[in-house]
Amino acid sequence: MAIVYHPKPDDAGRPVVLRNPSKSAPPTTWEDPYSVASVIPGGNMPAQINGIPFAEWSGAPESPTAWNEVVGQAAIDEPPFDCPTGKAEAAGVVVCEPDGRFWLVAPSNGYAGYQATFPKGRVEKGISRQANAIREAFEEAGLQVAITAFLADSNRSLTYTRYYLARRVGGTPAAMGWESQAVHLVPRGKLGQLLNNANDKPLIDALEKACVGFDEQP
Repeated sequence: MAIVYHPKPDDAGRPVVLRNPSKSAPPTTWEDPYSVASVIPGGNMPAQINGIPFAEWSGAPESPTAWNEVVGQAAIDEPPFDCPTGKAEAAGVVVCEPDGRFWLVAPSNGYAGYQATFPKGRVEKGISRQANAIREAFEEAGLQVAITAFLADSNRSLTYTRYYLARRVGGTPAAMGWESQAVHLVPRGKLGQLLNNANDKPLIDALEKACVGFDEQP
């Protein structure tokens, strides 16, 4: 069997071998709010869904200073962030589409045992938590997003992670970074089928509370 490489090298410039490559879903899934849509790195995407085009974020920040000033951060109510001793500070984002589906990333080679998860990463010194969450959405899922609300704080294996709700305003998942071998768009009711790690279960519960009043969504 031919060796499959991720189109993008890792942070050290080394090629990333995908031992069990993911597959894209049929094109019709992108327009169906009840279906799971999936794309692999460099895969084909529709021109748009939900009235928002898919196109690479060409003006994405390239330095910590620029990321800290990235557009998409919001003046929202947030509780104090009390990171437990021994845990690293992290931030992530749960991105919702107008059709009620959510964006997940499939870590390359099932890193840390994750089949799929929400974009997140450790907060780099000098970058705000909101900016870090926006950066993770771009680096792991290829998306440009805007923060809309606080969702939850999650005590995970090595990190204490603040998660925000966000909406997609640009980018394309086909441009995902090397840490992801697929990006999925998933109906809320099917999140539990893909989120295999127990660390993500509290986030499903938090979403259920946040989505009260929107039960007509799939």
